[in-house]
Amino acid sequence: MKRLNKNMLEGPLFSNIFFYTIPIILTSILQLLFNAADLVIVGRFCGSISVAAVGATGSLTNLMVNFFIGLSVGAGVTVAHGLGGFRNDEVHKTIHTALPTALVSGVILTILGIAFSETFLQMMGTPETVLPLSAVYMKIYFAGITFTMVYNYCAAILRAAGDTKSPLIFLSLAGIVNVLLNVLFVTVFHMNVAGVALATTISQGISAVLVVIALMKRTDACKLELKKMYFHKIQLAKMLRIGLPAGIQSSLFSISNVLIQSSINSFGDVFMSGNAASSNLEGFVYVSLNAFHQTAVNFIGQNAGAKQYKRVSQTLWICLGSVAAVGIVLGGLVYSVGPALLSVYITDSQEAIGYGMMRLGLICLPYFLCGLMDVSTGALRGLGASFVPMLISVLGVCGIRIGWIYTIFQIEQFHTPQCLYFSYPISWTVTFLCQMAAFFLVYRKLTKEARS
Repeated sequence: MKRLNKNMLEGPLFSNIFFYTIPIILTSILQLLFNAADLVIVGRFCGSISVAAVGATGSLTNLMVNFFIGLSVGAGVTVAHGLGGFRNDEVHKTIHTALPTALVSGVILTILGIAFSETFLQMMGTPETVLPLSAVYMKIYFAGITFTMVYNYCAAILRAAGDTKSPLIFLSLAGIVNVLLNVLFVTVFHMNVAGVALATTISQGISAVLVVIALMKRTDACKLELKKMYFHKIQLAKMLRIGLPAGIQSSLFSISNVLIQSSINSFGDVFMSGNAASSNLEGFVYVSLNAFHQTAVNFIGQNAGAKQYKRVSQTLWICLGSVAAVGIVLGGLVYSVGPALLSVYITDSQEAIGYGMMRLGLICLPYFLCGLMDVSTGALRGLGASFVPMLISVLGVCGIRIGWIYTIFQIEQFHTPQCLYFSYPISWTVTFLCQMAAFFLVYRKLTKEARS
């Protein structure tokens, strides 16, 4: 415990945050690289329709999965608070509640995904040229979704305890397997998108097993003992208090993205292909920025648990400055080499590449605004706030985007992809400003209580 406490509760914050965040960034980038391999392989060997088929599932998959992954935020924050306050029994019970929660979440998602994938895709207006392949991909993906749940919950616990290197190692190993299986299933067995989905499922299973073993081998309060798995009511309530609003927020975010994807689908499969490829590229920027969100949650969580509020505010400003700098640099870099990168995904349509560049210019360049929004949201959750950041995010992001689609976007001269994409930076800016105002209100309340 001493080593973990020193990482977050003692020592220079900037260097500790830097060395904590880098493995998260690398983990996330590797995960996306392996996901990108899915699109690259189907694009080169199966064509742009297959790329569109895989891309069309993204927003719908996120809608179904993100609610339950959001609950893992509650597990991570509860563990961080317990470690910061040296409440080892609370930490132990939280961990043994989190894993069965992940298993139940996975079973529910498997049933929903297999039973209703095609229906949901039809409701989104997925073109008939794409629909059959998209449905096959989703059904196979959701057959192994329990592995994803287990990995995310256990990885959140490891990060809350200060360990960001183990998830990086595990994901690297699983990702290599994913790429090799992609090549085998698509190029040798000619399984098209089904092969990509099966490779993803197998690799997720490997990462889930490895992260569970890592927790079982720990010797501190975070040690996992499978026979002790149980739904501890108090810990489950704490996880749900923080995680449920986070899950609802993620789901509502996804609803707005589903509506946007439905609008994108109306522009045809060529546009969908360019959008899918550029969205995948933007993902590399997003996950790099989101790493600072995770850092803010855990550093602020542990220091709030220890009532070290000066380090809480210092963590916030370091994370905000870092995420802005990284976002500006990465957004500009991706856009500057956008045509070359998009041509890796799309080899049979210059028109699709042009559409992809349109999206990169309007969303990727100002992506640092999304990073600022996420860090401020994470800071609030690290303090233990749950409902407030959810409410602000729902109204600021979902409200603006949905309102935009049903008002401005419906005007004939504004019924364009460019207008649709403008809703992103506008919603990020408004939400960030509101989250910061809320953070300082909660922060002032906690510091006042600590002095009294």
